[in-house]
Amino acid sequence: MDQDTERNTMTEFWKEHSKFATVEEMMLDSNAQELTQHEVPELLSMLPCLAGSDVLELGAGIGRYTCHFIGKAHHVTAVDFMENFVEKNRQDNGHHGNVEFIQADVRKLDFPKHSFDLVFSNWLLMYLSDQELRSLAERMLGWLRPGGYLFFRESCFHQSGNIKRDFNPTHYRTPAHYNHLMISVVLDESEKMGKKCYGFDMVLNKTVQTYIKIKKNQNKLCWLMQKARRNVVEQHQGGFSTFMQFLDNQQYTRRGILLYEKMFGSGYISTGGPRTTKEFVDMLNLTPGQKVLDVGCGIGDFYMAKTFAVEVLGMDLSSNMVEIAMERVVKEKLPLVQFEVSDATKRRFPEAMFDVVYSRDTFLHIRDKLDLFTKFHSWLKPGGKLLISDYCCGKKPWSPAFQEYVNQRGYILYTPQRYGQFLSEVGFTNVKALDRTEQFIQVIKSELQQAEEIKEEFIQEFSKEDYDAIINGWTKKLQCCGTGDQRWGLFCATKD
Repeated sequence: MDQDTERNTMTEFWKEHSKFATVEEMMLDSNAQELTQHEVPELLSMLPCLAGSDVLELGAGIGRYTCHFIGKAHHVTAVDFMENFVEKNRQDNGHHGNVEFIQADVRKLDFPKHSFDLVFSNWLLMYLSDQELRSLAERMLGWLRPGGYLFFRESCFHQSGNIKRDFNPTHYRTPAHYNHLMISVVLDESEKMGKKCYGFDMVLNKTVQTYIKIKKNQNKLCWLMQKARRNVVEQHQGGFSTFMQFLDNQQYTRRGILLYEKMFGSGYISTGGPRTTKEFVDMLNLTPGQKVLDVGCGIGDFYMAKTFAVEVLGMDLSSNMVEIAMERVVKEKLPLVQFEVSDATKRRFPEAMFDVVYSRDTFLHIRDKLDLFTKFHSWLKPGGKLLISDYCCGKKPWSPAFQEYVNQRGYILYTPQRYGQFLSEVGFTNVKALDRTEQFIQVIKSELQQAEEIKEEFIQEFSKEDYDAIINGWTKKLQCCGTGDQRWGLFCATKD
């Protein structure tokens, strides 16, 4: 079916499903009232502050979200494809002076550059071809002001609405497909004063929890992305314009993740695997019902949820990691565990949301650790606990080999003592900054021994080159630890 024929058929489809402009028609679901009651506040909670902002709402429908935007934003432009939906929205919300209603095909829609602070798209992109989606993404990037946000929600994988349909015009993409396409869009906004390129940075990508709770459905996902400058590509990013692209295409490809797991043990991709995880988690004295934020969760070991019945939200900037984690949490049937693709430096949570913030060997790439720890302090409840392990360093000057290693990886390292000072400076108490380098050395030696035992099996499943790369990497770490340049820190702290 060519694009024009498909568009005409889809127009007829939506005319059939917009006759009475009801929420059930719009959502193609007989449970629409109940779903709306829960999902609207959930999605609104993920948005940036709307005060004084200009909002473009695409796929506005009958105005489920319009009515909330107009009470906070400076101005709202509500767009929909179907006349009946637009008229219903106008009837309900047109008395407000800060809203404009437009009936338009988004493929032909255009606005001046830098018109909006937020573009909000609801169940729209899945009705566009890949070519149409890329074109719209480029235009949305242009419509946004620098630092502005794009929020969109889509159905992935398969249909979920329960209203019968004779024709289904939906493109059910995978989350990874949206991630790749949106992150790869770059817009050149060169001016007389110099070249400025912009792209979308990931803030979060997660499942809509309302659909999991009410319908046991994990195919509804949402994204929050921010328009950001594209700087000169750093050496350690290997030619990729964003750190997320570097992680997914080089550092943590799906194959790379699985070969790390083969070495560290099922469910683990960090130093010590299940042994250090059990040791460190047991220090937290977790109790059932507590909320844990696992930053840099990787593929999501489920030790905390299974052992202590705590609720765990795992976040990671690698979409490959989270994709594997989500596949496994569905298979394991663990409702207490959730995952999201998100950037901890950009993510927002309400104050006092978590009982524990936990992270393993994640922040070595993050430059402003003080700002990050300030966020953690805010997100923790009074009495909440922080536990982090991370790569650290000895005092400078470093050996040339270690300096080259740090530069090549793009690490931002501090001594364990300085790490502890950061935590104290942002308000944490009972701070323990422990140098666990000797433990790190023993763990690597043990893992080298285990690797030797599974060498043939590993090479058969992956390759000798992969095996040698991991062994050489561990050997170099041992050498750097031996010179005192590389250290491994364990940090515990409390919020009063």
